Formats: sequence, structure tokens, C-alpha cells
Amino acid sequence: MAIATVTCPRSPNSFPLDRPKMADSSSGLPPYNDDDNTHKGVPNIPVEIVSDEEMALIEAALAAAVTTARSSSSAIHPPSCSSQNLFNTRSIHSITLLSKRGLPSSQLDVEDLCKSSSTQKKIKVNESLLQRFRRNKGLAVTDITRTEWCEKQMELCLLSGVRKKTKAMEAGIARHAMLEAEVVKKVKVQVKSAEDNWALKLLNFTFGVNQLLFEGLTRELPVMGLVEGVWMVGVIDEIQMLEIGTCKVPMLIDTKTRMRHTIPAEPQQRNGKLQLMCYKFLLDCLICDGFSTRQFFDFFSLNPHSILSEEIADSSASFGFTAKTLDDVVRYYINCCSMLPPTHNQLLLRYESQKDQSIIREDEFAYDHGWLKSQLETSLQVWHGQREPECTPPEERWKCRHCQYASDCPANASLDPTRKPE
Repeated sequence: MAIATVTCPRSPNSFPLDRPKMADSSSGLPPYNDDDNTHKGVPNIPVEIVSDEEMALIEAALAAAVTTARSSSSAIHPPSCSSQNLFNTRSIHSITLLSKRGLPSSQLDVEDLCKSSSTQKKIKVNESLLQRFRRNKGLAVTDITRTEWCEKQMELCLLSGVRKKTKAMEAGIARHAMLEAEVVKKVKVQVKSAEDNWALKLLNFTFGVNQLLFEGLTRELPVMGLVEGVWMVGVIDEIQMLEIGTCKVPMLIDTKTRMRHTIPAEPQQRNGKLQLMCYKFLLDCLICDGFSTRQFFDFFSLNPHSILSEEIADSSASFGFTAKTLDDVVRYYINCCSMLPPTHNQLLLRYESQKDQSIIREDEFAYDHGWLKSQLETSLQVWHGQREPECTPPEERWKCRHCQYASDCPANASLDPTRKPE
């Protein structure tokens, strides 16, 4: 049992959302028939028993083939306001290419591997960083930004399991909590299951959307989505509703705190822009392309019909609807997503001083889907184990002066991490 928080709505009947109707679950397919007549004309296939070593080699070859196919078929599409899930859509052309592509010439053939199995030990296929550290959890947007900042630092942090919080980080966390407290009131509730925990996250999202629609501002909005088969989660700092003519459009804002009253370096600005673009991409996909319900339940190993705790059920009642199961909350969540218009293409990064919260700079920039797609593909290659994490480029090695893993990094073995910036 754990303690979590749920945001408390200001008006119990402020949600004007109707619960969606359930689609017919009938597939229209004929039932499977396993009688003898079904298999007439099908030849008997001989069964060959192989050793553990041979099976391990076959699995290794198949894993290599899967990795090759995955890297060649990556495509991150911009959100489009349709009910079709673009993340799971592939063109006939791309499928044809995959069917024609074989193993690279440098790879041994499966038969060659089996022939040499008598002289080789059992091969263990290494798990990717995604499988080892984010199994049933999903990637956080901050995992992507940390990978962009320095792939090697991200890897060393995962392997060591220790990440020290600096004073600057603690000050930033405290400031965000202060900003959130200005617009929402949190209530502690007991979480008894994974289903309870996810129900709370979805309820907090629905509250945030309600607040945005009626008050024009919300903060710390949880968001998630499926990107190239990878679940990604995050929390949006702030969303304001802009009035453009007769329309209202949500605009995403992120606040960065700084110890010194200076404009951040270009790599820091780039990293902040990547974070905001990820949030916009995830939220727009929820709004325009819908929510992958079945994949959500399967990946996070959730029972949609699990009965929620009494406290969670009471919390849902305060939102103006009754939820007994996680599936009830998910259906309301999906309907809530459809109430929002797509977000503004302009994003805002706000830099403020940690000393007095004065504004150092506000950087408004345009969303760039092509650049975001490239950054996501590059980061996911590392998380999928398709390539080794790289050290930060030479022109950005000043980052190593503030890195707790500098002495363990192969590119900075001789670097003195205590040296002050020039």
C-alpha cells in the first residue's frame, strides 16, 4: 500500500463530458475449428530435437534479424486528427521492403551457426536498456532528454543506480511544486494496486483538462503515448489557453530555473526545446489519434476490470462521474482527450532565477516535427540496443565538469571533474 496524491476539482459538477459508448466486441470472424477435417491435405511436418546450445544460437540469429528489421522500419509520424493510430500503421511499400531484407552479409547463416554449435558455448542475448530498466514502466520524456544531453552519462546512471541530486536540481523541484500549488490543491489517498495508481494519474489528467477548459490554465499535467511501439510518459509543466480570434488554443510552457542570472548555453536551450516538443507530440497524439487502450493494459500488465479502492472511487465521484474499475476511468479519460483542440505550434521556454524567481528570458519557438523525429529515432536506437551509447561531442565536453560519472567515462579519464568552467 502506498500514499499518492490526487488533484481536487473546484466544482464537483464541472465536467460536461458524456461517457463514450462501448464498441461491439464481436469480430465477425468464424470460430476456430480444430477437428480432423480442418487439416485435410496438410502434410505432416517432421519434428527435429535440437540441443540447448543449438537453440541458443538460433535465438541469437533471430534476435539479430529482429534488430535489423526494427532499425530499418522506424517511422515517427506527426499527429493527424483521425481515429487511425498512425504509430501502428505501415505502408505496403515498407512491408514489402522488410519481407525482402535478409540478414547483413557480415552475419553468419543460421545453418552455419548450428554447424559450429558443438565448439561454442551457449550464447546469452544481451537485453537492451529499455528491457532492463524500463520494462513495464515506459520511457520518461526526461529519459529522452538525458539521452540527448549525454548518452554515456545516461547509461552510467542506469548501471550504477545512483543519481545525486544537486542543489540546483532540488531548487528546481521545489519551484515546480510551488507553481503547481498556486493552481491546484492536492489530497492524499491510499493506493492499493497498480490499477489504483494508474487510475489516479488518469483522474489527475481529466482534472487538468477540466481546469484548462474552464479557467484557461493548468500545471503539472500527466501525459503519455505510444511512440514506435514504446510507451512514453511525462508531466507537462504548464498549459495556457490562448484566445486567437474566436478560437481557443492550448499553448505549452516549461519553466527552467537557473542558479546564475545568465542565458543558458545552446545545448541547454536545445535540450529544453526537445522536452517541450516531446510533450506537444504526446498530447497532440492523444487529442488527434486517440488512445491505444489494449496496448496500454497489456504493456503495463493491468487488469481493466480490477475493482478500484473506495478512496479512488470516491475521488472519481468528485469529478462528476462514477468509476468502479480502471476501464471506467480509461473510457472517461479517452472522452476527455477528445474535448481538447490540437495545441499551438508555438512553444515557450521560460528561464527564471532561483534566487528571486525573476524572469531571465522567455524563448518562444516553433515546433519542428522533422527535428523531433530525428532526435527520437537517435535516442531510441540507444534504448533498443541497436548501437552503443556515445560520449558527448568534443565541443560540448564542458558538460563533463558537472558530471558525477566523469572519472568513469572512457572519453574523459584524464579530465578533472572539479575544474571550474573557464
